[in-house]
Amino acid sequence: MVEIALGTALAAIGAGVAIGFAGLGSGLGQGIAAAGSVGAVAEDKGMFAQGIIFSALPETQAIYGFLIAILLLVFSGLLGGGAGLSTTSGLVAVGVGASIGFAGLGSGMGQGIAAASSVGAVVEDKGMFAQGIIFSALPETQAIYGFLIAILLMVFGGILG
Repeated sequence: MVEIALGTALAAIGAGVAIGFAGLGSGLGQGIAAAGSVGAVAEDKGMFAQGIIFSALPETQAIYGFLIAILLLVFSGLLGGGAGLSTTSGLVAVGVGASIGFAGLGSGMGQGIAAASSVGAVVEDKGMFAQGIIFSALPETQAIYGFLIAILLMVFGGILG
């Protein structure tokens, strides 16, 4: 049996938090946006392409969480090579996961709500598509902030060296 250092085990938790919560936010956001899109397509069959676009927008939060989780797994030594992490770096890794995980959770749900409302506006007025995309993209900034803080924590916390 292979013994894993505490810091490396904490990095595994950080990776799980990163993708778990960011994925949850994306899934809920996509479900909300898709529900709005189904209603729009029922009213106007020509809304299918726009509905897909609005429904896909909240996926990015899961991508950010996935990227951070992979970085944590690689640089902690869990995905090959590497000496593992110290307990201090492991605690930083939990913060890394929380940073993108929780930011992605809120951002994904917010983006889904905005996208669902936007697709409803577009079915009423086709000229609202660009404005709807802009309004739907605004909640993304919170996930970007969480992603950037996660990267900074990894760099200055000794994980990405």
